[in-house]
Amino acid sequence: MTPRKTWPLRRNRARLMGVPTLALATLLAGNTLSAPAFARTQDSKGPVDLTAQAQSAPRPAPTVVPSAPATPAPAPSASPSAVAVPTPPPAQPEVEAPPPVAAWTLQDAKDLLSAIRGIGSEGLFARDYQPAALAAAIAKGEGDDLNQLASKLFVWLAEDLRDGRTPMTAREQWFAVDPDQDLHPNSALLAQATETHDVKGTLRSLLPTHPDYALLRQLLQTTKDPAKLALVRANMDRWRWLARDLGLQYLMINVPEQMLRLTVNNQIITTYRAIVGKPGKTATPQLAEMVENVVFNPTWTVPQSIVKGEGLGADLLAHPAKAKRLNYAVKQLSDGTIQVVQQPGENNSLGRVKLDMPNEFAIYIHDTPNRNLFAQENRALSHGCIRAERATELAMTMAILGADLPKETAVEYNLSGKYTKVPMTKPFPVYITYFTVARDVNGVMRSFADIYGRDPKVLASFAQPRQLHTTQRKSNEAVTKLDNPL
Repeated sequence: MTPRKTWPLRRNRARLMGVPTLALATLLAGNTLSAPAFARTQDSKGPVDLTAQAQSAPRPAPTVVPSAPATPAPAPSASPSAVAVPTPPPAQPEVEAPPPVAAWTLQDAKDLLSAIRGIGSEGLFARDYQPAALAAAIAKGEGDDLNQLASKLFVWLAEDLRDGRTPMTAREQWFAVDPDQDLHPNSALLAQATETHDVKGTLRSLLPTHPDYALLRQLLQTTKDPAKLALVRANMDRWRWLARDLGLQYLMINVPEQMLRLTVNNQIITTYRAIVGKPGKTATPQLAEMVENVVFNPTWTVPQSIVKGEGLGADLLAHPAKAKRLNYAVKQLSDGTIQVVQQPGENNSLGRVKLDMPNEFAIYIHDTPNRNLFAQENRALSHGCIRAERATELAMTMAILGADLPKETAVEYNLSGKYTKVPMTKPFPVYITYFTVARDVNGVMRSFADIYGRDPKVLASFAQPRQLHTTQRKSNEAVTKLDNPL
């Protein structure tokens, strides 16, 4: 592999320090980016200076290793390159738990019936919520029968608007646990609707706030083709699988689009081409995690499938000069295991930077020395992790925005060639999503190829009667854990 050209230090610093700030400053002032301003953010060659938003809270000092680690960290007890990571099956009740019951006035019940009859605008089906039975109960008047039925149907509708209609068994590799049912439990919603006599307002309060959901709702009204309508409904539901409010600032990767967005106030600040997992065992799972550290000049622990399976460890132990030339630190442990750690450098398999987002599947965002791959249209090439185009720019922007790191210091860490970990001091969520009908990075609603084949199960669930919700919060599939970024 030919190393990427190394720029003189002074040129690199000047290039990395040239950061336009107009787009973000305009956005944080509450204005919408114009099309030309948005386009300029896409072409920026340096990190966006986001310090105007920084808070005054003190930050922990970054971990700076003066030189590349010479000794690998202790090996895990089991270290094959591919490990099936099962998620313990959550309790799934055979029947639905009895819903809470409230006292319903006739007017509140009529408002619920009206909401059910109009729920098609949200991509759901009125038939799922027994409008005829509710109308009959209303005709009988107030009392226990109305209270029982209206309470049950309200909870069903609230659950589907809050959590999604698609049962967990149809959400393939979905591990992004939605917090909304903890923040807005059924009993509290029912009490709010009946005590304030604002049934429709309570239900509206559960809708996703992201503007893309509203765009899908508009598309639902204008789409005539039944197959396309079904896809729009399925993708509207995918927004309900996520938290209603994604936060002030976050990263989002739409796997079918193979793009990453840096977003503030639900407005895209800048975008990056992404390399995602190959279909099959190395597909990228859907996650909602938090960036905890920005790592400049990371090390990479070589998986045992290469160390042992391909004989790399024995070869490097026998040829220390070769190990040094290839920038590997090699150590044999007391149990005979050989551990190989690639040191920071231009050819490190993780590239120049890594965004740490601890999760049970060892999925994270990183750079790559093979940057030519970002030019490919099909970028489903990795073993699960996300590789980001212009990753150095992204990492420095994250450190400035999420750790109050001065821009000059971020540049210094990047150019030092030394392993440096910068802890985040502000919450910075990452959402790895899967939308096959969505707004692209240019603001156009379009369809994306279902590269992992995850649409059919969702579509099939919409063709079936609504299923009762269970306590399951995420997929219970096994996911292949791979620590080889190549």
